Amino acid sequence: MSEMEVDDAMGGIPQASQSQTSMPIVHSDISNTQSASPVPPAPRDNFRDIQVKVHIRRPDRDSWVYMGRGVVSQDISGQSSRVVVRAVSTGKVIAVFSEGSDLQAEKRGNFVVIGCVEGSRVVSWSLNALSNSETLRLLASIELACYKCKQALADPRSHTKARRRIERVIKDDRRRRHRRRKDQDAMIDAFSKQTIASEAGPMEAGPPPNL
Repeated sequence: MSEMEVDDAMGGIPQASQSQTSMPIVHSDISNTQSASPVPPAPRDNFRDIQVKVHIRRPDRDSWVYMGRGVVSQDISGQSSRVVVRAVSTGKVIAVFSEGSDLQAEKRGNFVVIGCVEGSRVVSWSLNALSNSETLRLLASIELACYKCKQALADPRSHTKARRRIERVIKDDRRRRHRRRKDQDAMIDAFSKQTIASEAGPMEAGPPPNL
């Protein structure tokens, strides 16, 4: 998944001098004043960009590849939005996550790991934020942007089946990666034992040293 923001301290408000003449109180019609000058609604806060380090793990690969530093922003269009990851150096779009994406996002420390399902293949993204608060905000932004609201309301059963399919594909991909890693570790262990045995063979065949 930067330090927490600290609000600017407000300066002290000077007290009115006691020697000043008090102003007369003017009574007014509160109802007329409120109707004449309505209070405008507070503007919605803009999405603050999040600095991340971007890694990708392509299908059938077990290792992560570093893509560089990125900036995560949120593009809002009407009632829908999307999360865009751009390269800091070039501004080029690295990845886009929206309601049309079949994905599952998880928080792991300060990392947000996103598994994107493309058919039977999984492309994994890792976005490393600078702090835990930024990581939580990043995860919430992705989940809100990618939640299929229309499908969930129109056809809840189909929505549930789609979510289960995404989870199943990602789980199968993780199981295959773990199996490959386990087999690789077993081969390395067997090779190292064979090498040690071949090197120790001639020494064991000779007589023990005289003490």
